[in-house]
Amino acid sequence: MKLAVIASLVASAAAFAPASKTVSKVDVSLNAFEEELGVQPPVGFWDPLGLLNGADEERFDRLRYVEIKHGRISMLAFLGQVITRAGIHLPGSINYSGSSFDSYPNGVAAIIGPNSIPTAGLVQIIAFIGILECAVMRDIEGTGNEFVGDFRNGYIDFGWDEFDEDEKLFKRGVELNNGRAAMMGILGLMVHEEIIPLGYDADLPIIGHLV
Repeated sequence: MKLAVIASLVASAAAFAPASKTVSKVDVSLNAFEEELGVQPPVGFWDPLGLLNGADEERFDRLRYVEIKHGRISMLAFLGQVITRAGIHLPGSINYSGSSFDSYPNGVAAIIGPNSIPTAGLVQIIAFIGILECAVMRDIEGTGNEFVGDFRNGYIDFGWDEFDEDEKLFKRGVELNNGRAAMMGILGLMVHEEIIPLGYDADLPIIGHLV
């Protein structure tokens, strides 16, 4: 609702402004981000929803921060799908009742469904994610972080400082693109899993059948 109101106000203001000036302002705003990391062939600068129309550097950094974090989560999620569907699970029991990790289904069914993990397990997962979000996976100012999404915070390195600037840009671009692919990949797996009851069970590459 708020977006609709804001859009209406912007449209109203634009109606009384000279068209040439409005276009020029948008062009300047978009051109400011056409050289950013992640803008590459064949798509180039691609913002179909217009999220960067009139945006400043702070707005861009916020969107890039969210994109990187979602990409990292999606890469872990997709890798988890590949590993568990290959039959690799943690050893031992998931609870005091003796239920093994491999006794629960893979994918969405492990969280939602008649055979999903217990509520206590979900609470522990959410609590663990909350701890990571609040205490680990965040950018602490003044710790020498070099870019948006840099969570080293002065104590994690793994040889990053030994790379030159070109290598750093290349590796950041690889992470960004892999994250984008993983976001589409995990979304595709979730959709395929949910349409199986409709009679569609695809034999997907790497993953195979989802049942």
